[in-house]
Amino acid sequence: MTDRDRLSHDAHESAGLALSFPRSVTPDAPPQPLREAVETSMRRYFEHLDGGETSDLYTMVMTEVETPLLASVMEYTEGNQTRAAKVLGLNRGTLRKKLKHYGLIDSDAP
Repeated sequence: MTDRDRLSHDAHESAGLALSFPRSVTPDAPPQPLREAVETSMRRYFEHLDGGETSDLYTMVMTEVETPLLASVMEYTEGNQTRAAKVLGLNRGTLRKKLKHYGLIDSDAP
């Protein structure tokens, strides 16, 4: 994480904007930071490997995270790619490439 990323993350966290989701199905459960959820998931994944080998883990994890991230932001912005790119901090062309890659828009779309 770069100093700029760390500052951005710290600013979001101090403003109560750290990404999180409920720890359980209990409505009163405090949210779990996304960072902790990823760490927990990775521990569980390695436990299930039970000493077995894996490869291309980075691509697998990024696909698992990036697809719902992009879909959620597109829903939030009501399909407006310019707004979505701004929300994500991406160039609009990069966003379109990712949306096509994950099948979130028609690959023939202009």
